[in-house]
Amino acid sequence: MGIPHYIVAGPSEMLAITGSGISEIRLKKKHFLWPLQKCTRLDISPVNYSFEVQAMSAEKLPFVLPAVFTIGPKLDEDNESLIKYAQLVSNHDKNSNHVKELVKGIIEGETRVLAASMTMEQIFKGTKEFKKEVFEKVQLELNQFGLYIYNANVKQLVDVPGHEYFSYLGQKTQMEAANQAKIDVAEARMKGEIGSKQRDGETKQNAAKIDAETMIISTKRQGEGKKEEVRVRTEVEIFKNQREAEVVEASAELAKKKAGWSQTARLAEVEAEKAVAIREAELQMEVEKKKALAQTAKLKAELLSKANVEYDIKVQEANSELYRRQKEAEAALFENHKKAEAQKAIADAELYSRQQVANSELFAKQKEAEGVAAIGEAQAFYLGSLLKEVKNYSSLRDYLMINNGIFQEIAKTNAQAVNGLQPKISIWSGANGGESNGEGGGLKDVAGVYRMLPPLLQTVQDQTGMHPPAWLGALPESK
Repeated sequence: MGIPHYIVAGPSEMLAITGSGISEIRLKKKHFLWPLQKCTRLDISPVNYSFEVQAMSAEKLPFVLPAVFTIGPKLDEDNESLIKYAQLVSNHDKNSNHVKELVKGIIEGETRVLAASMTMEQIFKGTKEFKKEVFEKVQLELNQFGLYIYNANVKQLVDVPGHEYFSYLGQKTQMEAANQAKIDVAEARMKGEIGSKQRDGETKQNAAKIDAETMIISTKRQGEGKKEEVRVRTEVEIFKNQREAEVVEASAELAKKKAGWSQTARLAEVEAEKAVAIREAELQMEVEKKKALAQTAKLKAELLSKANVEYDIKVQEANSELYRRQKEAEAALFENHKKAEAQKAIADAELYSRQQVANSELFAKQKEAEGVAAIGEAQAFYLGSLLKEVKNYSSLRDYLMINNGIFQEIAKTNAQAVNGLQPKISIWSGANGGESNGEGGGLKDVAGVYRMLPPLLQTVQDQTGMHPPAWLGALPESK
């Protein structure tokens, strides 16, 4: 007998005890191990399993589903799941190929079955629901092994080489976004051109308004200048009488200054006019450039809009033509179906009519056969009763022939057969009147045959014209 020893399990372990005194399996964290008992340490920590499951959707489109499952023994109060795990899986390492293949087989099987009942669009848009369905179905299968899914991470679907569904779907989305962006740009350009035209109009209106106000102010200033000039001239005229010399000198000086001022003012006016003309030419050039750009953008927008409209019209026409052909095909199919049903109904009616005619003919034949059988039975009963009365077949035959007129018919037929014949009767006799005296009985019969031959041959010759052969003899010539 061995000595018992005390065994303690680690934080992530359980002790599976079997052997003496234990019916099946006992799970504990610590235990005195007695002789004839065996202890196995169960690692209950979960393990990550990474898979790339190849499945096919309801449209028969293959795809790859990368997934990571965190799976470990299930912990419950009664340790029922741990007992299943200890019985079925504990003899293998959790990282061994056996356990991986077991888990992978369950996940692949449930994933493929679920994916086959869903379309690619449903799988792609309902990733959360798809993950939930896979999780629940795989968990049901793992329960029988005492395993539990602690976490399941389903990654994005991946295309199978040669079946680039998601790539084409991404390209489709990009093209739709690009086309929408082009449409937005065209709309923005259209709005920009309209806003630019509105701003140009407002600018011209404001410029005209400012020019009008400037002309009014300029006119007012010119009037004030003229008033000031009249006042100065009046003062000059007043001082002219007082100081002629000063006036003359002042007049000369004033004339000189006026000439200088006029020249300066004229030069300034000419420079201002030229500067205004140059600026107007530059602004006109800018305006023409803007107009050209606006016309170009407008033409592009109109061509793009026209192309889009023509494309939409062509698509609508193609769709309407396809719809029309589909309806024509459906109408033709419906008409052929109705014709086939009508032909079938006609054939069924003809078959039924023929069956009724055949049944009526069969019934008539059966009734006719029954009548013949009844007549035969009556005749048999009648003949049986006659035979019972006369008690002789020959007498019964003679009676029936007489009763049915058979003898009369025979006599009538024989009379018709010999009617019109003119037979020639020849009588032959021997020397003794046809009898030989002293001849024996045997020779008498031979002599009778020889006596019968001449009249027979004579009758044949008279009736048919044929003569007997020479070796038989010759008949006497008729007188």
